[in-house]
Amino acid sequence: MSTYCKHSEATAIIAAPAETVFAFMDDPTHLGAHMGRHSFVMGGISMRTQTDARGGRAVGSVIRMSGRMWGLEFSLEEAVVERRKGQRKVWETLGDPRLLVIGRYRMGFEVQPTDRGTQLRVWIDFDLPARGLQHGLGRILGSFYANWCVRQMVREAERTLKRRIQK
Repeated sequence: MSTYCKHSEATAIIAAPAETVFAFMDDPTHLGAHMGRHSFVMGGISMRTQTDARGGRAVGSVIRMSGRMWGLEFSLEEAVVERRKGQRKVWETLGDPRLLVIGRYRMGFEVQPTDRGTQLRVWIDFDLPARGLQHGLGRILGSFYANWCVRQMVREAERTLKRRIQK
């Protein structure tokens, strides 16, 4: 297992069963939803998510994301490295991602039933881009972006599952 130089995480209690929270988080299109929308933090880029035949829901499954901004191409490829259904899922980048402020990473989530619902924890361990302008930008913005990213994943789960329960 590789070690990474930075860490960010976000947690929340979601008023839904652990199985429901896990099923939502297990879908890469839900996890990457914040990257698929144009936003200030994303610098105007929107990334498109593609999965292999296993849909990002099995160990070894590959997920690809790509997008363009100012004529530059950004992309990453990641693989699921651990999946305990209903409890935990971990994935990490394959090779060097072509991103602006973070480099290689290992990311995951855990769900834990509580008396008030389900505790969701999303985390990322990451390196800065290895060289060039991206390395400098990563030193300035990498932790900010990683914190934003894990918070967005947790908020997306909170919002979506709250709406589903209210219906």
